[in-house]
Amino acid sequence: MSRRAVVFGASGQLGVELVRELKSRDYEVAAWDRAHADITDGGAVERALANFDAQAVFNCAAYNQVDVAEKEPQAAFQVNAMAVRNLALACRQIDARLVHFSTDYVFDGTASRPYVEEDATHPLGAYAVSKLAGELFAQAYLDRPLIVRTSGVFGPGGLVTARGNFVELMLRMAGSGRPIRVVEDHVASPTFAPYLAARTVDLVERNAAGIFHAGGGEPTSWFDFAKMIFEVAGLKPELQRTNEREYRTPARRPKYSTLSNAKMEKSGIAPMPPLREAVETYFKLRGSVK
Repeated sequence: MSRRAVVFGASGQLGVELVRELKSRDYEVAAWDRAHADITDGGAVERALANFDAQAVFNCAAYNQVDVAEKEPQAAFQVNAMAVRNLALACRQIDARLVHFSTDYVFDGTASRPYVEEDATHPLGAYAVSKLAGELFAQAYLDRPLIVRTSGVFGPGGLVTARGNFVELMLRMAGSGRPIRVVEDHVASPTFAPYLAARTVDLVERNAAGIFHAGGGEPTSWFDFAKMIFEVAGLKPELQRTNEREYRTPARRPKYSTLSNAKMEKSGIAPMPPLREAVETYFKLRGSVK
């Protein structure tokens, strides 16, 4: 009997990797983007899942325009919270596992060490609030959802998605010939999408439930990440340090949001490879994306 999985948000850079990973493990996969199934429409979600009868449902769909969300919080809440409620209710109807992706932004960034799953949440803006609400809806309607918090996802799919990723942004800026300013006082766990996809499926196959952190594995400032990208790419643009005080954004962001993967690793999941290895692999795969 074949295993069946649904991936919502399948055209995003994490979604494409999940579809690839699941198919490599002989799952029958329904890969849906918004055109095929709008998760903000509860009836459409229920009908779609009832017709496919999946064992696992992966939600990669998200509203992730952090700054724009400050002007349109309802739009962020509709996708990141209410739509998760729709998915949870539909999964409950067919007894499917819901795998929902959340974010390091549920924390306020005041910790001095990587965040663990038991740390208190304190979102700083509309986007972060909406993502935390999505977690709560999944937990409210399902007994055993799997919630995977991650950070700064980048993958080859970013070449063809509308908003790209940090790597592609840096490469575009390098091509402009102008100085590039990147904050040095915000530290996160940039996460390579193929690694995240593989470890998420590993968690599902171990029947894991609850909240798990799956970040890139090492604390890295965005300035240092940019520097690494240019080193691997063999580029030498004028890269300048800046900070939160000089580079204001509409939304507040956690200054230190590195995630600890200890719980995931204690469950028998392989540690994330070093970030530089991820960046090198990104550039190797980048040439094969069409």
